[in-house]
Amino acid sequence: MRVLFRRMILCFGCIFCLLITMGCGEKNDEITKVKDLDFTVVEEADIPEELLTLINKKKKNTFCLTYKSENACYICQGFGTQMTSGYSITVEELFLGTNAIYIKNTLLGPGKDELVTQNATHPYIVVKIELMDYNVVFE
Repeated sequence: MRVLFRRMILCFGCIFCLLITMGCGEKNDEITKVKDLDFTVVEEADIPEELLTLINKKKKNTFCLTYKSENACYICQGFGTQMTSGYSITVEELFLGTNAIYIKNTLLGPGKDELVTQNATHPYIVVKIELMDYNVVFE
């Protein structure tokens, strides 16, 4: 009985040590940039009709979506309802990583001296890039 007990303790000790050492590996969450991507910010008049319909359905809430046409990929992000005018969106980063396209957009509020209307707005941005077969990650 004592021998069995010792073997069980030794076995559990080995399993515990194995689990501890497995959890000590270094995790690399760093994104590797392959290249910056050329893009165009698309004006509302130039957005494909099907995509514009999708945006109009979603624009009251925050949203992120992609849309592919025959020759281009459209990356869209909306920031939901804002209570005044004067908002804009800037593309901070857009690049191809090793396994995805990464985009970071920033919503900019109206300047303190800017005249704004008290009408609700729904700021969004549509960016057009070359057609690529990668997922898009919104940061």
